[in-house]
Amino acid sequence: MIPIRKILVFLTDMVKQAVNTSFDLFKITVPIIIVTRILKQAGLIDHIGFILAPVMELVGLPGNMGLVWATALITNLYGGMIVFASLAPVEELTVAQVTVLSTMMLVAHSLPVELRIAQKAGPRIRVIFIIRLLGALAIGALLNTCYQVTNYLQIPNKAIWNPSPPPEDWFRWTVGELRNLGYIFLIILSLIIIMRILEKIKVTALLTRLLEPLLKLLGMSKNAAPITIIGMTMGIGYGGGLLIQESKSGRLHQKDIFFSFALMGLCHSMVEDTLLMMVIGGHLSGIFWFRIGFALFITFLLVKWVNRVSPEFFNRYLFRRSV
Repeated sequence: MIPIRKILVFLTDMVKQAVNTSFDLFKITVPIIIVTRILKQAGLIDHIGFILAPVMELVGLPGNMGLVWATALITNLYGGMIVFASLAPVEELTVAQVTVLSTMMLVAHSLPVELRIAQKAGPRIRVIFIIRLLGALAIGALLNTCYQVTNYLQIPNKAIWNPSPPPEDWFRWTVGELRNLGYIFLIILSLIIIMRILEKIKVTALLTRLLEPLLKLLGMSKNAAPITIIGMTMGIGYGGGLLIQESKSGRLHQKDIFFSFALMGLCHSMVEDTLLMMVIGGHLSGIFWFRIGFALFITFLLVKWVNRVSPEFFNRYLFRRSV
């Protein structure tokens, strides 16, 4: 039997983490929610949707969903979820469409923070930016095509968290948004607890063992594999931090660091972020399986290409000598 005291200490620690994470998130996203509301009431959301429509049409999404992705790009997945909650109820999206949007968000989000981490380890920031942005658009277009051709998941989306359309008056809207922020806090708390449990029962260790042979097939060094897998399973904050240290120590080849960040950029935090996108209706076929396959294939092509370019080209355009 686990002592009640240990359970209480565990839960208290989880709540503290959730409060700190939520506070940092809400400082960024609450102003975005208010601005989105003002834009919507002024009729400007439709104009923004019109501007973003050509890009969103490539992936089979309404133009308004471009605002959701743009928010995730600048802030994080939670920020994108909050804007999604404001706009999605009136769009009547299918499971396929939400999966496409979710997968794009998973590939490209939190770019100001995560690109800076990559830059500190050595890869050129513009290259990683292009890989992630174009990678998100490419995977979105491919997924949309697959779902359209096979007629798969062409049913109305029924998310775990599926808020009602926002009311018109400001008071009821404020109450509704506070309720949504409360749900986000509970989602964050639940994910923190689930991640801790998964670590305890060795699920992340199992993913590590399954992925290591695949990374070797890509042509990546065996020394880079463990750190890359940490980033893929736990997130760029973990894997990227370790790669920064390896870059400073000189123990890893510069190409291995570049390949590792490219792969982690396209597919990271496979457990936590996947669960998060399932909350809004993302299907595992896209947000997990297709994302892994896509990331491994693109990294395979990058490894083949980078190994053919000259050292001068690599150091001038892809990687900085001093970090």
